[in-house]
Amino acid sequence: MKTYVPKQGELVKKWYVLDAEGKVLGRVAATAAKILRGKHKPQYTPFLDCGDHVIIINAEKAVVTGKKADEKMYYRHTGYTGNLKSASYRQLLAKCPTQAMFLAVKGMLPHNVLGRKLLRHVRVYAGPEHEHQAQHPEPYVLE
Repeated sequence: MKTYVPKQGELVKKWYVLDAEGKVLGRVAATAAKILRGKHKPQYTPFLDCGDHVIIINAEKAVVTGKKADEKMYYRHTGYTGNLKSASYRQLLAKCPTQAMFLAVKGMLPHNVLGRKLLRHVRVYAGPEHEHQAQHPEPYVLE
């Protein structure tokens, strides 16, 4: 018996909208990663891009549980010696409201070429408006 591998022309990509208002940051990111990978489809193949496009709205209104707003730290390095920059979740949200959600989705995708390709299919917006009405996105109900 042969294993079924979908061809690139057989895969139909859809657009979904996830509303993060009042939802937990990690749950929204995990759902977005699942849709980006294509794990919600019956023809899921781990090594192919068979997922859909995701639009996340109201990213600044996502909540974190416990003391994570002050204790969760995000790090980046400038490339110069001794220049490790850090910011808490609250500081990152004040500076760039979409960055925390984007980094959460990025961390849940594979850390390889496929993951970088899938990351191009996610759009994160701080407010309820997005510019992708032409793609006719469908609302996705979070579990």
